[in-house]
Amino acid sequence: MHALAPGFCDAASVYLLQRWLVEEEARMAADPPQIEARRLALRIGADAAEDWEHLLPVGEVLVFPRETPYARAVASGQTQLLDGVDDHTAERLLKTGPDHMGVDALVRSASFLIVPLRLRGTAVGFIACTRGPGREPFARVEAVAVESLGSRAGVALDNARRYERERRTALAIRRSLLPDTGQSFEGCRVAHGYRPAGQDTVIGGDWYDVLPRAGRRLGMIVGDAMGHGPESAVAMIQLRTAVRTLAALDIGPSELLHRLDAVAGDTPGAPFATCMYAEWDADLNLCTFVGAGHPPPLIRGPGGPARRVSLVTPGLPLGLGTGRYEPTVLPLSEPSLVLLYSDGLVESRTQDIDQGITRLARDLDAGTEEAPEPDGPDALPSLCRRLLAGSGADDVSDDRTLLLAELTPGRH
Repeated sequence: MHALAPGFCDAASVYLLQRWLVEEEARMAADPPQIEARRLALRIGADAAEDWEHLLPVGEVLVFPRETPYARAVASGQTQLLDGVDDHTAERLLKTGPDHMGVDALVRSASFLIVPLRLRGTAVGFIACTRGPGREPFARVEAVAVESLGSRAGVALDNARRYERERRTALAIRRSLLPDTGQSFEGCRVAHGYRPAGQDTVIGGDWYDVLPRAGRRLGMIVGDAMGHGPESAVAMIQLRTAVRTLAALDIGPSELLHRLDAVAGDTPGAPFATCMYAEWDADLNLCTFVGAGHPPPLIRGPGGPARRVSLVTPGLPLGLGTGRYEPTVLPLSEPSLVLLYSDGLVESRTQDIDQGITRLARDLDAGTEEAPEPDGPDALPSLCRRLLAGSGADDVSDDRTLLLAELTPGRH
C-alpha cells in the first residue's frame, strides 16, 4: 500500500473475495449477479486519513453488483480504467459520510483504476486506486505497473492464507489432542503446560495425557517423538492413540510400555521416541514410574526440596524392540507434587540436561513456596505457566512440555 499512496495515487485499497478467504477451491460463475469482497487494506494520502479509516473500515465486507467495475474486473480478469468513481460507489460513499468534505472530493475524482488480483489464472480480489481532480488521470502504462504489483501481491496473499490455514489446522489438532487443564480426580489434581519450538511452530512431537484406569488408578504420560514438523506430529498422534488404547486394558505399567515399544517399532517416525509414564494408585497410595529413555520425574514432598526420582532403570527409547521397562514404585504417605516433562524444558545449547533438571527442581521449589493460594483452583496451572516461563526464550529448538500432578494419599 505504501508503494501506491500517496505517491502514485491519492487513495488505494485492496479487496479480497470473501469466498476465496473462506474456501480453499471455491468456484464462481462466469458472470455472477454480484460479488462479496472484504476490504483488506486501505491507505489515504490525505490529512484526514484517520477519518477515512473510520468511514471505510478495514475488514468490512461489501457487495458489488454485476454492473459495477469491481465485479467486471473480477469476472473478466481485465483492468478497469475509469474517468471517475462509478455511480454505485459514489452513492454508497455519499450515504456513508454526507458531511465529510473528503467524500465529495473523492466522488469527483479525475481517475479511477481497478486492477484484478489474479492467482493461477483466477481473480481473487482487486486493487482500487483513485486520483483527485488536481492530478493527471491514470495512463495505460501505469495500469500495467499496478498489474505487475498485483501479481506479486496475489502470490504473497496466497502464501499468507495457506500459512494461516495450516496454522489453524495445527492448532485444532493440538487442542483436540490435549486433555483439559486443571483436572481433578480422587486423590489427585493435574495440570499441564506446552510451548512449541520456535515462535511459528504450533505442533511437534511432544505429547502428554491423563488416563483414568481401572479401580482408582490414574495414568499420566509425557512423551517425545523425535524431530519436528508433520512427520513427528503424525508419529506423536499414533503413539498417543496407542497409549490410550493400552490404558483401557487391565495391564500394569511395565507391560503397557512393552506393548507401546512394539507399536512404535511399526510406526514410521516413532522409533527413538521417549516417554515417562507414571501411575497413581489412590487405594494403595503408590506411585509407579516407568521410563523409556526419558528424563527422570521430579517429586516434591510437603517439606521440600524437589528431587529426582531414582528409577530402577531409565529404559531404552521406544521402537527398538529390546527395551526392559522395570517399574519404580514409591509409597507416598504425604501430599506430594510429581512433575513429568520433556527434554526441551531442561536441555539447550548452553545448558546440559543435568544442569537443566537442577534448575527445574529449584523453580518447582520456588514456585510452590511463593504460590499465593497453594490450594486454589488455579494453583497448579499457574505453577505450570511459571515453570514454562523459566525455561527460556520462545526461540528454542525443541518443544517444552510438562505435566504436574498433586497426589494426596488417603488414610487406610
